Amino acid sequence: MTCASPRPPRPAEALDLAAVVARLCGNTSPMTHRWLEDRRLEPLPSRDVVTRISELLRIVLFPGYFGSSELRAETVGYHVGHTLDDIQRTLALQIERSLAFADTDPGHASEHEPRARAITTDFLNALPCIQELLATDVRAAYEGDPAARSPDETIFCYPGVLAVTNHRVAHQLHRLGVPLLPRMIAEHAHSVTGIDIHPGATIGAGFFIDHGTGVVIGETSVIGNGVRIYQGVTLGARTFPLDAAGTPIKGIARHPIIEDQVVIYSGATILGRVTIGRGSVVGGNVWLTVSVPPGSRITSAPPRQDAFADGGGI
Repeated sequence: MTCASPRPPRPAEALDLAAVVARLCGNTSPMTHRWLEDRRLEPLPSRDVVTRISELLRIVLFPGYFGSSELRAETVGYHVGHTLDDIQRTLALQIERSLAFADTDPGHASEHEPRARAITTDFLNALPCIQELLATDVRAAYEGDPAARSPDETIFCYPGVLAVTNHRVAHQLHRLGVPLLPRMIAEHAHSVTGIDIHPGATIGAGFFIDHGTGVVIGETSVIGNGVRIYQGVTLGARTFPLDAAGTPIKGIARHPIIEDQVVIYSGATILGRVTIGRGSVVGGNVWLTVSVPPGSRITSAPPRQDAFADGGGI
């Protein structure tokens, strides 16, 4: 379907605003398909509010680093408590809206609010564990980059730390069964850093993404402890199993398993449910679709030294 060719502009008074609104919102609009129409009866989660929640969570996970720069040791606890209270109320409402958005049965409407409150409680109780994991990520960033002058610098400045922070938050919400919000949090980090980590990916302690732009980590990826990857790395799927209607089957494990202490250099692409053994090093620009044992050293094919010996070209 294509739209008609643009016509010469007409005077503003000739605009039939009601007709435009009817076409955008009426029964002939493609946005009135059932998969949206049934859900538009309830308020939707707010992208702006979810982004704000992400920023507030950084304040409580890294107390004193974000938000007010005037905090003192004797006041930081009050500041974190006040911020957590804000998060609790705001997040519960967004979770409630996301549950309603994903639920097509109107008979469940009364269940969304108490379930959202319970999920919010479980999530906030998990924040200390998330903070412990992030401390290992910060340490890995500092120790893994000779340009880093302090762990504080990695917290303030490193896009990989920001992306992993959002991922740890989004992954916990994903584990608690929250629809939509984890993707919104992950995509906020993606838009800011260029690092795309699906909330479903499982990532161990001490994870460091150096530089980071262009990194893609798929939904069912499993990453062990002490893993370091560089910019442009893809942990993707090789194939997408289809159902009888030709639609990709959801939830199939289709992304790589990266064991502990693996290093993956820039531009490497690892596809499919393959395993990269503990302590392996995957070189830059490698294309890998098979498993490799622990301690492997995988490099791309070396350039042919005789490529132009006879004056030939590519």
